[in-house]
Amino acid sequence: MKRRIAALFAWLVAGVAPTGMTGETLQNGIVLPDAWPPRRTMAELRAGEVMRVPYLEQKPDVVPIDVGRQLFVDDFLIDRTTLRRRFHKAELYGKNPVLRPDRRWEMIYPTKVALCFSDGVFFDPRDRLFKLWYMSALFGDTAYATSTDGLEWTKPSLDVRPPTNVVLLSGQRDSSTVWLDLESSDPRQRFKLFQFNRDNWRGSVHTSPDGIHWTEPRWTGPCGDRSTMFYNPFRKVWVYSIRSEANKGPWEYKTPPYNPVIRARRYWECRDFTAGAAWTGGPSMHEEWKAGEPVPWVAADRLDSPEAGPNDLPAELYNVDAVAYESLMLGLFSILHANPRLAGQPKINDVMLGFSRDGFHWHRPFREAVIPVSNEPDTWNYGNVQSVGGGCLIVGDKLYVYATGRNATVESTGLAFFRRDGFASMEAGQQEGTLTTRPVRFSGRRLFVNVAAAEGELRAEVLDCQGKAIAPFTRDNCEPVHADKTLLAVRWKGAEDLSSLSGKPVQFRFHLRNGAIYAFWVSGDSSGASHGYVAAGGPGFTGPTDTVGQAGCATPPDK
Repeated sequence: MKRRIAALFAWLVAGVAPTGMTGETLQNGIVLPDAWPPRRTMAELRAGEVMRVPYLEQKPDVVPIDVGRQLFVDDFLIDRTTLRRRFHKAELYGKNPVLRPDRRWEMIYPTKVALCFSDGVFFDPRDRLFKLWYMSALFGDTAYATSTDGLEWTKPSLDVRPPTNVVLLSGQRDSSTVWLDLESSDPRQRFKLFQFNRDNWRGSVHTSPDGIHWTEPRWTGPCGDRSTMFYNPFRKVWVYSIRSEANKGPWEYKTPPYNPVIRARRYWECRDFTAGAAWTGGPSMHEEWKAGEPVPWVAADRLDSPEAGPNDLPAELYNVDAVAYESLMLGLFSILHANPRLAGQPKINDVMLGFSRDGFHWHRPFREAVIPVSNEPDTWNYGNVQSVGGGCLIVGDKLYVYATGRNATVESTGLAFFRRDGFASMEAGQQEGTLTTRPVRFSGRRLFVNVAAAEGELRAEVLDCQGKAIAPFTRDNCEPVHADKTLLAVRWKGAEDLSSLSGKPVQFRFHLRNGAIYAFWVSGDSSGASHGYVAAGGPGFTGPTDTVGQAGCATPPDK
């Protein structure tokens, strides 16, 4: 009890949200434990244990679904199904890299650099522009670029360091994260920045009204290189993802002269972005957690090194970037693989996915790179492929996911595409299959789906909690869907909408043949607005959530 009181006092002094101490209930019905954040042990991280995900082991009796599209990346929403789940990889843009070093201040020996490390790419609805921040020169300054389409970028001449596009003179910066905070009540803090500084091995936080003119640094607690941050809007907390080292143990480098540590992450959350970044403790994680220190959080595990023998080097977690996407947190995991390459070749990092419905526990069911390294030495992504702050942007029916890569002489930034909601789909062949959700509750009126069934068919029905179809929302009464669209209304004959079921626990059953379903949601708007989070934004949106529905699906002209 004394330790818990001391921890609460330390968190309050640091500006950290105390709400986790009360077992808060999230928008999806998940109830957090009283002790928050959870206390993972160093032994778990060192042993390469797969992270337990409590909300998949004990699910809410009824899942509220008023916030966001409901994705099928896990079984949280599924009661039973005969469909098969398929995870998808991103499609690389054919004209990569989209940002390359071409200015004098980016071409300093030995490497030419225009690298989002993590930095950030956001769409600013106020200025109707894509905005990008990146590292110019190796461990150099932070620079800025803009775009009207997210594909072709302009590096403007600015007044911070004329005539360059540099916005922050960083000295010995390493990783940095910029965030467009559309929920900020203070226009002077509309943009926020956190970066690791090699000269003192601490982080610094900065704010800005325009993403160009930044405040002087306010120093954080100690951290390691490649530390980043993100915002969790479901709980209104800033999360610092702090690179740390987990020392000797059974899941470690075995053979000299390798360093007997593994890269891992620690977790620190706070409501006040600047005042709350006052943690204690060093970059290495010791056995006993102390009040005021970030908690051990996540590392690569045995599933990231499936073929590793007792004397092989395991994979390591180089970084985690995350963003709120619709109804969950999307995690971009940069995984460092230890496969040997010739001396002088870049690290073998690639980007994998993780999903979280509580903001702390990560479900990682797909252990293949969605944005991989290339085996061609001259390509932009020959090595060290890593994620970018902001996660993804919604552009028409696509998600734009930026990543960085390196070869022997150039470090640049590329682009990849997913279908909207397209991380995972539930699929059926010629024989019809079904998917029945767990009990859900909504206040909306219309059912929408993201479906690919142009050559097949989707129907839906609504069941009560005893599994009986509720007339007129039956399978036979449902107007069949034969389409491939990321936003499509499902209708029933003889029913205007679902308003008669609003607020009641029900189940949806989807009948699918020769097609795939990616997401479903119930909206109060005929536009299909999901009121979920739109990650780093996009040209169709006006704020941090989808309030426009179909207008956000407008496809920009092809390039």
